[in-house]
Amino acid sequence: MSAPDQTPVPAPSAPAAGRRTLGVMLLLTVLSAVLVLTAVGRVWAEGRAGTLAVSVTGGKISEVPGGLALVGLAAAVAVFAVRGAGRLAVGALTLLAGLGAAVASAAGAGDTAALDDEAARKLALSGSAATEVGHTGWPWVALAGGLLLAVAGLLTLRYGRGWPAMGSRYEAPTRKAPATTGTPADLWKALDRGEDPTAL
Repeated sequence: MSAPDQTPVPAPSAPAAGRRTLGVMLLLTVLSAVLVLTAVGRVWAEGRAGTLAVSVTGGKISEVPGGLALVGLAAAVAVFAVRGAGRLAVGALTLLAGLGAAVASAAGAGDTAALDDEAARKLALSGSAATEVGHTGWPWVALAGGLLLAVAGLLTLRYGRGWPAMGSRYEAPTRKAPATTGTPADLWKALDRGEDPTAL
């Protein structure tokens, strides 16, 4: 009876692992942006102004979470255009944007100033305050999105240096050396190769 095969299973290559963590970062960034931008468009606080119902969305309470979510999306795109220290800077920016969005969302969860302003507007009485105030769960959805964005920033800081960069086809083209032969056949071959046989 032959011995069982003891051939070790090869570990995943560094490029494959890099692509995997890059994919996770992109997924987290997009998911966080969807959560935050969806949440800030929903009602965060509601109450009454006299006999009138009043409510305000997350965007009315604070523009910070939505703005920072867009910063995170822009940073995810910038990852492909920079290398080395630039990746670390993008990762740090993404981390700070995520933490900022989470803190701003938590602060807005119990905020009533925007709701009071809406009550005063509806009653046309400055200084009016909303009554029977209630808060929804959408600020916590935005907070979760901010934390996911912060995790995406941490992934960029930890693994960003090993991620693939923009391909050479997107870089500025370099000038090719002009053809040095002068027969008609050589000129046609140079044109077929994409060279300018008349270049100096």
